[in-house]
Amino acid sequence: MTDAASPSRFTRLLATAGLVQAADQIALAALPVTAILVLGAGPGLVGALVAAQTAAWLLVSLPAGVLVDRLPRRAVLMAALALSLAGALAAFAAAAFDQVALLGAAAFLAASGTVTFVLVQIGLMPQMVAQAGLPRANARVELARATASAAAPFVVGFLATRVSPLAGYPLAAILACAALVCAGRLRFEALPGQAARPPVLAAIAEGARFVVADPLLRAIGLCAVFWNFAFVALIAVFVPFALGQLGTDVAGAGLAQGINGLGMIAGAAAAPFIFARVQPRVVLLFGPLSSALGAVLMALSPAFGGLAMAALAFGLIGFGPMLWLVMQTSVRQIVTPPLLMGRVTATIQVAIYGVRPLGALAGGGVAQAFGLEAALGLVAAAFAASAVVSLASPLARLVAMPHRAPAASGL
Repeated sequence: MTDAASPSRFTRLLATAGLVQAADQIALAALPVTAILVLGAGPGLVGALVAAQTAAWLLVSLPAGVLVDRLPRRAVLMAALALSLAGALAAFAAAAFDQVALLGAAAFLAASGTVTFVLVQIGLMPQMVAQAGLPRANARVELARATASAAAPFVVGFLATRVSPLAGYPLAAILACAALVCAGRLRFEALPGQAARPPVLAAIAEGARFVVADPLLRAIGLCAVFWNFAFVALIAVFVPFALGQLGTDVAGAGLAQGINGLGMIAGAAAAPFIFARVQPRVVLLFGPLSSALGAVLMALSPAFGGLAMAALAFGLIGFGPMLWLVMQTSVRQIVTPPLLMGRVTATIQVAIYGVRPLGALAGGGVAQAFGLEAALGLVAAAFAASAVVSLASPLARLVAMPHRAPAASGL
């Protein structure tokens, strides 16, 4: 293992990633709490603010991917972390001075920093970790993200009731500042040829063409698109389904959904153990198949098992796809040339986040027009489509990790 791929460098990158994800999840959880308790916002305004925050994944990914591939990654990394810090501070100021528009802009700014950081982090992993260690390293990063995602709502709720409704954003700023300090000691070499600067649109198109042309990446992208459509459609209809069909209350519905986070944590924690004992194709098939099974269990829950069955379904939909996410990220890092990593990752992210609003609209629309059972049928069909993509693709035949792409490929 070279110095560039030393354990200490990966540990520092892992710590930085954990702090960034914690800051992002705290900010995400703090936004509706701050909007309601401090600004007196109604559901429409809260939805608009959350949309402004999540829109960064759709609007910023592609141009940020170009920057990651053409500029020194250390500079992009530090700029991304500075954006996250500035966004958290601006959000605190906006809420304190009752500035709704500024709060939305600040939320977008902070999320833009996270989006850009994730693109850099995924590209740096193959430089810092040997190929055989990528699945384990990615599992540790995803474990940190899943833990932050599960803990953030509870932390923000505690701070809002015991300290101040504004307390979430100072905590996010502290975490972002700690990430900036941690990343300041990271050192890594520039990639050969990174100074090349094709036109932005041509650079974006180059990344998209590589995804479409590569059978593994194309299958990963399609599988992720169908899965995210299904998952967001499920989230859109689950609360009314739980209240009407399962006979529970909002707290019960929230508890069942929370099992999804526990499933994600369990999947990330178990990933190294599982990956050491099964072929990659087993994981890449188990993720979408377990989601399809979860959708079937969800549809059966009113007749069998009730809320407990629905919670089990959410656990499956968290556990299996987390294993899939870690494995497919590792595959992407191996087959993508380093100088295309940012754009390839950005292309897949845009496809995923672009389909999420469609999933929410479709789930709600089908439920409104044809009933909740039909909406769950749509969810099951989309999860099944994700599984079919995997079964019919080279992912189902991947008995070992692929060979690493040459640095100059695709340029």
